[in-house]
Amino acid sequence: MPENQTEPLRLYDKTFCSRFLLGTALYPSPQIMRDSISAAGCEIITLSLRRQNPNDNSGEAIWQYIKASGCQLLPNTAGCQSAKEAINLAEMSRELFATEWIKLEVIGDNYNLQPDPYALVEAAEVLIKRGFKVLPYCTDDLIVCQKLLDVGCEVLMPWGAPIGTGQGLLNKYQLSTLRERLPHTPLIIDAGIGSPSQAAEAMELGFDAVLLNTAVAKAHQPVLMAQAFANAIVAGRQGYLAGLMQKRQTASASTPTIGQPFWHQPNY
Repeated sequence: MPENQTEPLRLYDKTFCSRFLLGTALYPSPQIMRDSISAAGCEIITLSLRRQNPNDNSGEAIWQYIKASGCQLLPNTAGCQSAKEAINLAEMSRELFATEWIKLEVIGDNYNLQPDPYALVEAAEVLIKRGFKVLPYCTDDLIVCQKLLDVGCEVLMPWGAPIGTGQGLLNKYQLSTLRERLPHTPLIIDAGIGSPSQAAEAMELGFDAVLLNTAVAKAHQPVLMAQAFANAIVAGRQGYLAGLMQKRQTASASTPTIGQPFWHQPNY
């Protein structure tokens, strides 16, 4: 991973150097998963109780690798379709994984896996009151994001595109609006990122971090892809902090013409 020359990322009561969050599903083997996490240089990894239950002997190898990573665990409520179901799964995750951090997912549509905004806000409010550090997976809707902040969420994770599509940032206007209207809220692009260039673009828009899984886990070389994303995320953040060049409709010479000799073409 490249040297991170940007400021630390603060989420709730913790500070992280890496702005790359990585999922632990879909890898060809536990060893490749571990090597990918290492290559990514990430400090937060997501996992699902339904896939990674430490009391399930069939997943013991994966669980041991996850514990050995030293990363902040971020269990998720993947697959939940109601606030009640998500709350119950979050409580079980807290007990089994010994963390109050939770990536809150409440799916409202099985076709595009779009979050249910009403159930999401309902579940977030309950979990915040119960002491959870809630990171909600949401759409790029400004009003929904404001409602989540109102109930106590300190971090938001809007999608770039539907989960697993690799479409990148489908609505850059909405995402840019979120960044502008919520300048002091940590915003993490979650879902839809399929290439390092898309991750860099998200960071160039001013987002604070990127969370992904499929694009690394299903790559031909997951470890190399994890490193590529790590490089892109750092580059995108540095570009944003440096100040990106504004796009123009007309050409503008980069070499000044003042002081240059003028050559006259003689007529013969």
